[in-house]
Amino acid sequence: MTAAPVSVIGTLWRPMQESDLVAVAALEALAHPAPWTAGNFRDALAAGYSNIVGEAGGAIVAYGVLMMGPGEAQILNLTVAPAARRRGLARALLRRFLDDASRLGAEQCFLEVRLSNTGAIALYRAEGFVPVARRVGYYPAADGAGAREDALVLRRGARSGAALQGSRDTSA
Repeated sequence: MTAAPVSVIGTLWRPMQESDLVAVAALEALAHPAPWTAGNFRDALAAGYSNIVGEAGGAIVAYGVLMMGPGEAQILNLTVAPAARRRGLARALLRRFLDDASRLGAEQCFLEVRLSNTGAIALYRAEGFVPVARRVGYYPAADGAGAREDALVLRRGARSGAALQGSRDTSA
């Protein structure tokens, strides 16, 4: 059975709810080698983070978690269902988070990404994120047994089209 096509148009973006957690955790397990648990998402809801899901055809196809801090925001999770990728959903959710961060007073936004996630890195760079650090051995091995994987830490200004003063792409 082939999944129905998903696009940004027709995707309903809404706050994540407790009733979404089973579906979100199941999608997380499909999408990531070291997935968050339903409990991790429950904690993010309880903490009052910006937790968003995208629905299409009655199913959750994307979700994310944004944490606010003094003057900055951090995207903790941004995931699109494997069958719904390359249709603009990640970009739409990323831009939504950047708008939220700016509206809530953040000057800059950070995120971490596996070095092997070249598609996500390309998206983030296209949206103005620049590498600022590398966290050695940050992620568990994809197979659960091998060497841990490094994370690339990226940042950009939270305002639409904002470039950070003094930032430059060092191609970490």
